[in-house]
Amino acid sequence: MAKIMIVEDDPKIAALLMSHLEKFGYDVVLTENFEYVTDLFQETKPDLVLLDINLPSFDGYYWCRQIRQLSTCPILFISARSGEMDQVMALENGADDFITKPFHYEVVMAKIRSNLRRAYGEYAPKVEERIVDLKGLRLYVERMELQKDQAVVTLTKKEAILLEMLMKRSPRVASREAILEKLWDDQSFVDENTLNVNIARVRKKLQEIGIEDAIETVRGAGYRINPAWDNKR
Repeated sequence: MAKIMIVEDDPKIAALLMSHLEKFGYDVVLTENFEYVTDLFQETKPDLVLLDINLPSFDGYYWCRQIRQLSTCPILFISARSGEMDQVMALENGADDFITKPFHYEVVMAKIRSNLRRAYGEYAPKVEERIVDLKGLRLYVERMELQKDQAVVTLTKKEAILLEMLMKRSPRVASREAILEKLWDDQSFVDENTLNVNIARVRKKLQEIGIEDAIETVRGAGYRINPAWDNKR
């Protein structure tokens, strides 16, 4: 059965949702620390998220955008806000549906089942999974996972795009301009250091699965991934 993550700061509503979902056999993840929503998301990997708008620290729109950097799983807003603009903002920030409080639990369950079918079930598009393999380093693009032997690490969306580009071009160099164009639609608003930060993050993810010094900086040109790990077998 699917795993549902609830991001709702009203403990009564959260408990009722959890009880109702568990009654129908769903595995439920309840958010308790609202400063680390994406950490919990990455740790538990839910199939669907129920997300309130009014939350401590950051609102639901913010967390929706953060989750969209990690996953394409269905996100359903549940909120007492009923204005058209709130629903528009929810959809524009990456949500799949909007449920207004107070709600009937039957409606919530129907929307959950509908979105799960659309994402994973009978209505889901039948697309073959994309896997990029470079000398035993395997990138699962849609899953946003990187694997080497038995070691696996989770990537953000931008990290997955960057690695896919480098792995497909290896041993050729990927220019900074080409990478920036791939990662950001409007390069004029991208700080020069932003790409360096993303490269550093990818290097760290590679280190987590035992690969050191794989991404080379080619001065005046860009970056290249060197599969030197293949020589260590």
